[in-house]
Amino acid sequence: MPEWRGVWARIAGLTGALLCALVAITPAHAEITVEDFLGRSVRLEQPAQRIVALAPHIVENLYAAGVGDRLVGAVSHSDYPPAASALPEVGGPASFSMESLVALDPDLVVVWSSAQGASKSALAQFARLDIPVYIDRPRALEDIPRAIVDFGRLAGRPAHARTVAADFRRRLDALRARYANRAPVSLFYQVWNEPLQTLGGDHFISQVIEACGARNVFADAATLAPRIGIESVLARDPQVIVASGAGASRPGGLDAWRQWPSLQAVANDDLYVVNPDLIQRPTTRILQGARRLCRAVDAAHD
Repeated sequence: MPEWRGVWARIAGLTGALLCALVAITPAHAEITVEDFLGRSVRLEQPAQRIVALAPHIVENLYAAGVGDRLVGAVSHSDYPPAASALPEVGGPASFSMESLVALDPDLVVVWSSAQGASKSALAQFARLDIPVYIDRPRALEDIPRAIVDFGRLAGRPAHARTVAADFRRRLDALRARYANRAPVSLFYQVWNEPLQTLGGDHFISQVIEACGARNVFADAATLAPRIGIESVLARDPQVIVASGAGASRPGGLDAWRQWPSLQAVANDDLYVVNPDLIQRPTTRILQGARRLCRAVDAAHD
């Protein structure tokens, strides 16, 4: 019997040693690979712990993905959720400081395709510094949950991110279903008044307009955010005009349309405001902006 106890002791010792060896050679996390919006492969050896985001909407979506605590830096105007306002700033979306960014020692930088961070020179510098970069390019409403899922995976919290993304898709589908059979109302979306600017059919806001049972009168524009003339708006005679401006207050350029009382939108007093933070940022809050825009379309139907 003592001999057997000795054998079992040796077996237990060998098993313990083997387990220790396996733990020593097995990484704490498997490598994470995600494809960004430009089809680039983003590889991390472990979940990102120190993230810098170079657009306000990216900051917001990182928080939505449940990884806001991993943010160590952002750009100016990153003001939602309120905790984001306390993040160290590295400059603005169109002009950030590479020196300030590098000083934050990030293990992941998330950039917006339309901003400086996605330029060839910036990407080359990130590559030289061995800093992984994920490029976000939201063009469709479905791109919002896609980005949130990717952010959750990159920071090692995929389950929460998937839940948030699924909820967004469910609410978006419900909105579209509600207005699916409505006769479309023609709508002009005014981004700015001087110069006069709108959005084309390839912009995600045009999809919000369609989801509300309306039709973007400049959906056929050749560019994403074209500058237009007053004459072209008069010629298309929208039933509804929605303006954004620079904040929640009513933009001055909206009531300027009252100079043309023959416009359907003016004649029926269908001039409305939607806070740009709720509709021009591709985040989960866009459904709040969509509901406000839908109410404007509803009023035009009454």
